[in-house]
Amino acid sequence: AEAVARELIELQRDVTSLLQGQKDLSTQVTQDNTVMKTLISQSNDTVGKLGSTMSSLQKSVQDVQANSGARLDTMSTQVQGLSDNLEEIKSRLGKLNQQLVDLQNSVQTLDAKISGAGAPAPTTGLATPTSSTGSPRPAGSAGSLAGPTGLPAGAPSADTLYSNGLRDITSGKYDLARSEFEDYLKYYSETDLASNAQFYLGEIFYKQKQYVDAVAAYDKVLSNYPKSFKLGPARLRKGMALLDLGQKTGGVRELREVIKRFPGSDEDRLARAKLKELGVPITASR
Repeated sequence: AEAVARELIELQRDVTSLLQGQKDLSTQVTQDNTVMKTLISQSNDTVGKLGSTMSSLQKSVQDVQANSGARLDTMSTQVQGLSDNLEEIKSRLGKLNQQLVDLQNSVQTLDAKISGAGAPAPTTGLATPTSSTGSPRPAGSAGSLAGPTGLPAGAPSADTLYSNGLRDITSGKYDLARSEFEDYLKYYSETDLASNAQFYLGEIFYKQKQYVDAVAAYDKVLSNYPKSFKLGPARLRKGMALLDLGQKTGGVRELREVIKRFPGSDEDRLARAKLKELGVPITASR
């Protein structure tokens, strides 16, 4: 009986120990679960913050791209304006040179008449100055920005209209710039910068996504000013406008014409890049 009692006591002690071990294990499992829940919650918070950061970063990148595009567009317009001014200076220098030659010829003729020699006026072989439309302009006539007679009182000068138009298109005041370039063409349509004004009307329509009007404006440059140095840009932009209208065939045709007519130019490079982007060959298949 004493042995049985001892075994019962040992068994009870073992059971008690086992129960305590089970309790400790349960406590440990509970603690581990709590830690896991905390870690999972922290991970979810971290993922959420990372997602928010990525969204903010993506928006920042998009904003930078948009601002960069706007700045590049503005810089492009400014460069075009500087190029126009350079061409204007070259044109004026050419006309001043011709006027000087004409003046020298007149003086020599007058001297010959006074001396009684009756010698004919010397010739220089220089071509008669022409306007931007290709029509002859009398030697010694007013410079490239001289406007026609009969202007309304208070009408701005050609210089003022053109400079203001460039300034306003650069600063995004498209409606005002359009009015100024339209007035320029109305009052000074025979000047050397008339084709530029017509081109910028196309640019304004293009920037305002009025692609039909843009195509018409570029067409006027191509048809009315065959000697303009804006022929390449006008044909390129016409092609781009046609593509924006969904007229791929016409747009591709104009871009190929740019490559054909203006090899090695900036417009040639841009046209090639656009055709490559479209997956279209440079030359039409026969």
